[in-house]
Amino acid sequence: MELPQHWPLPDATDLRDALRAAYDDPGRRYHGTRHLEEVLERLGELREAGTAFDQLPVTLAAWFHDSVYDGERDAEERSAVWAEDGLPGLVDAAVVAEVARLVRMTETHRPDKRDANGCALSDADLAILAAGPERYAEYRDAVREEYRHLDDEEFRKGRALVLRHLLDKETIFHTAYAHEAWEAVARANLEAELLVLAEGLQ
Repeated sequence: MELPQHWPLPDATDLRDALRAAYDDPGRRYHGTRHLEEVLERLGELREAGTAFDQLPVTLAAWFHDSVYDGERDAEERSAVWAEDGLPGLVDAAVVAEVARLVRMTETHRPDKRDANGCALSDADLAILAAGPERYAEYRDAVREEYRHLDDEEFRKGRALVLRHLLDKETIFHTAYAHEAWEAVARANLEAELLVLAEGLQ
């Protein structure tokens, strides 16, 4: 997929290129260009399946949601601030506010069930959890590389907390299509990974 084709602001190529460069950072292993491509593809899949959401702010939020990624807890906030700084003058103020809100939502992936835009973005961002065995293994290994500054025990404990947080959600996916198509596979993937982590912690 050519990312420029999915950039919705044809008169803002400088901003697009700056975002693309951020995702291209060689220090990223999972949260790079391929992740952005997959999120945009999953949004397209949701839309084609009849999922209703506002395409402009959700697409822009997908571009911005991991625009800052360095393993620090406030990365989503800094990504949202980039949107708030970079988008005025390109889209109206309501779209800027919605993009920033959606980016901040990705810190928890707990959109209100009435939040169509939040549900769509959250589901597209988490769709990797429902990947097939080979792609899921690549994702799992890439996440480990992004946290290579942690020793194995620290990483296993932290990763287990993240997986339990996801499994404790009433539902991982919030749109009807994603829940039907991805939920069972995602839970199986997470539970299998959690078992492997638990073995390492014993």
